Formats: sequence, structure tokens, C-alpha cells
Amino acid sequence: MLKLSFTSLEFIQSMDLWLAEDVGAGDFSSLGSIGADAIGTSQLILKENGVIAGLEWAEVFLNRVDSNIQFDLLSRDGDFLEKGSILATAEGNIRSLLKAERLMLNVLQRLSGVATQTRNLVEFVKDTGVTLLDTRKTTPGLRMLEKWAVSLGGAQNHRIGLYDMVMLKDNHVDSAGGITAAVEKTRKFLSEQKLDLKIEVETRNLDEVNEALVNKVDRIMFDNFSIDLCKEAVKLVDKRSETEASGGITRDSIRDYALTGVQFISVGALTHTVKSLDISFKTKIKARNL
Repeated sequence: MLKLSFTSLEFIQSMDLWLAEDVGAGDFSSLGSIGADAIGTSQLILKENGVIAGLEWAEVFLNRVDSNIQFDLLSRDGDFLEKGSILATAEGNIRSLLKAERLMLNVLQRLSGVATQTRNLVEFVKDTGVTLLDTRKTTPGLRMLEKWAVSLGGAQNHRIGLYDMVMLKDNHVDSAGGITAAVEKTRKFLSEQKLDLKIEVETRNLDEVNEALVNKVDRIMFDNFSIDLCKEAVKLVDKRSETEASGGITRDSIRDYALTGVQFISVGALTHTVKSLDISFKTKIKARNL
């Protein structure tokens, strides 16, 4: 599972940027209506069943807003919980709690939606032996968080970016002059740069699958293959390379693709088409300066 440090400079800078975007010159609603010393308690409440993702991040975020906020976790990231569950409680200055509320919920709801959708698909095909993968179709600025949520949902991260695995897609292949030329040039480059990276090749038909096999690449992707063609391709590869199906695969078709014998299925919808999970943050006043 992807491990993240939410206190790293990368995440702290993101938090500060998002706060600056939202708060601007000040939260005038709270500043105008709530006393400076008012103390409140809040509950994070789950409004529908789902997998929770983002509580560790939320704790760091709240303390970035106000280091005096006390945040108590009542559940853990990766837990599947039912509607009505209290995820965490927070106590502190009400102005601070309300300043943080919307941003915190935006991230929690988005990540929990990713984790929940991922879990649903993983459960749907878990008996087939296939491994579900995410893609780079992520929200700019949220990639690491979304890929972390995918891992909490039970799928694997395909690659983080352009740097940790080689994927020769159709544009690479066509621009290089074919699969063989693309692979040979890539291997020469990796050798010169002393980079130890796996090479995956995207294929569009069985002839390209054959050419990828001749070049002994690490993984062959069957891009937009029909289910029947995917079966043929798996048989042709015959475990001489890792196999992956990709392209327009939905919940309606994913099980049939999994039953072709392919080892991996990558699903862009894990991150690019997601319904956020419904979570609320209810705050009550505990004490005010009289």
C-alpha cells in the first residue's frame, strides 16, 4: 500500500495554498458572527455506507489551521463503515473549526468516494484472481492522495507518474517507427541513464501483441480489445509476459474481462469518475467569552 507522510513539505504547501484560495482576506462570516473566544465541539458523521479515506490527512490539516484544535479519531482510514457512524470529533476555537470545515470535507469526501468505488469493483472481481490498477487520470494536485485512496480501497497503483515505469503507448510507438524501434531505443536510453525500469507496451491488435512478445517486454497492454479478442491475446501471450486489459472498461464489463485470464485491469474511472461520499461536520458551541 502507498505510504504517505502528511507532514511533509509537499502536503503542507498544498494545505497552505488551498487555505489561501478559500479564506482569502478572511472568513468574514465567522469573524462577523462568532466571538473570538468561542469554543466548540464538532463531529464528522458519515451520511452513507462507504470506505473512509483522509482522516490522517484531516488531522494534520486541522492542526495546520489551528494547532490548539483537539482531533480524536474514532475510526481509521480504510475502514468500511455504515451510515451514521461518527468518524472523529474535534474541539477548539469555532472560528478555526469553521474555517477548516469545507476544505476538510472536500478532501475527505473525494478520497472516500475513490476508496469506496475502488472497493466495490475489487469485491466484484475478487474471485477471478485479477488485480485492479488505477491510472494517471487523476485530479491535478491530488494525485498522491487519490492513489493512496485507491490503495485503501484494495486496488494497486499502476505507476505514480511518468518516471517510475516506461509505458510505450500508441503515440510513442507511432512516433518512434513501430514497437520494435520504440523498445530498442528505450532500452538503449535506460542503459545509458542507468535506470532499472520495467517496460510496458500498449497494443492495438494481435500483430502488435506478437511484436511486443518478440521484444520480450515486461508487460503487454491490450488497449480497447473486445472481450473475445482479449481471450485470444491472453492465449497468445501464454504467460511469457504480464498482461493488462485497459480502455473503456466499466462495472458492466469488468467481470467478463477479468474472466479472460488477463492478470491486470486498469480502470481510469477509479479516480476520474467518482461520486464523493456524503460526510458532514456538525459543530456546537461549548463555551463563549461572556
